[in-house]
Amino acid sequence: MAARMTTRGTTYKTCLARRDSPALCFPAKFFLSRLYPHDPYFPPHSFPTCVTLASPPPRHFPSFFTLAKAQTPAYLGALLIEPGLSSGMCLTAASNTDGAIVTIQPCSGQTSQQWTFTGGSVKIYGNTKCLDVTNGSTTNGNKLQIWTCSTNNSPNQQFYYTGDYHLSWTNHGKCVDLTDGSLAAGNRPQIWDCSNTNANQVWNTGYSASALPATSENGQSGTNACGTTSSQSSKCQTAWINSASDFCLWAPPSVGSIGDTERDEVAWCTKSGRGTRTIPNGTLKGVHFVKTPDYVQVTGVGDFTKINIPKGDEGGELDPHGADGNGNPVGGLVFGNSFGNALQYHEWTSFISDSEFCFRACTGPNAAQNCQHIYDVMGCSWNMPANYDAGSFENCDADDDLPMGVYGTSTWYQGQSPTPAAHPAAKSSNCAPVASPTVGPARRRLDAGFEYVRMPDPTPAPVM
Repeated sequence: MAARMTTRGTTYKTCLARRDSPALCFPAKFFLSRLYPHDPYFPPHSFPTCVTLASPPPRHFPSFFTLAKAQTPAYLGALLIEPGLSSGMCLTAASNTDGAIVTIQPCSGQTSQQWTFTGGSVKIYGNTKCLDVTNGSTTNGNKLQIWTCSTNNSPNQQFYYTGDYHLSWTNHGKCVDLTDGSLAAGNRPQIWDCSNTNANQVWNTGYSASALPATSENGQSGTNACGTTSSQSSKCQTAWINSASDFCLWAPPSVGSIGDTERDEVAWCTKSGRGTRTIPNGTLKGVHFVKTPDYVQVTGVGDFTKINIPKGDEGGELDPHGADGNGNPVGGLVFGNSFGNALQYHEWTSFISDSEFCFRACTGPNAAQNCQHIYDVMGCSWNMPANYDAGSFENCDADDDLPMGVYGTSTWYQGQSPTPAAHPAAKSSNCAPVASPTVGPARRRLDAGFEYVRMPDPTPAPVM
């Protein structure tokens, strides 16, 4: 979620209280954004100022706005459903016949992977078929199928999407589970007892980079279907991060502080051809890019008054969650090629001020932890310790940093005193200098980290 990194303006507090201790109030703009419906932390559909907890809160204790939104994803329209372990695989129906099995397959965006959340069901093939629990069996390990959508709300077809990214079988305490955690093509997801600690039950929703909607979320001020014509008046809210020479930053569409414009930021990129605005030549004074086993990160310094951030603005934090689950900017999408061709990053966090930026995009089972977004007033050097030297432009490999806020077996929460020191930057290697980024066309093939957009496979003819 985004918030000013200064104490100016309104400060909101989220208060968490245990039954045996006073409330803990954290100064942030509703800074925790995930709902854990499978745990007894608070009564459903209640919006108190302070919550009484039976146990310490999880790392992603929810904002109270997210609670109201849990049932369907924040994203609009037909969606890819991807296991949290990899955004390169998608939930796929074998055909559009009743009883067709459901597997995971490489994401291609074809109709057998386009799912719509509507009417309490997860639908496909023009909303004629529904995700269905085979024979309605509640046995752990039961596999999924598709079936003609019921006209009377068949309980076998009732699912809801939780704020912690579970696909839950309504009123059964069961969740869709990636069988054995296997990402092999053809693996058949199953139902299993819901658990908020089982990474096999995390399912992200999103889009194919080659078939983006005009808007991905309600309340969005810009667009995601940006075309290929770059313009300094573009309202494109689709960003890419590939290398020190090829990345985007979120910044205001017109002059304004990050805290005041966070919901409306647009993509400013080093490469043209994506329909975004381009970062003016000479803006960037130093850029350091790293690829780790679990994320990509770009950090640096520059004169960001050239991309509408006022002089003296200490900036703020941007992420895909925000105070209401819609993200800041609302509808902001991030893609990249480092872990596969044109994959969507479902967890990312970015800070930017008038002179400094950092942007991390994460994948895999630890994505939420590595791209934590609750430390929104701590700035770049604390959240993403790295090289911020002017005059240095380089691409590196690196180890993962230690997760923000985690110190051994303890977790520090923003607002607690004292504030711990930032972790040291992780070891980097294979650093290669690059030229200072200048505006040029994005390459349309996978070459040295530049963009490659895979077109969907041909849609098979319907099976009658």
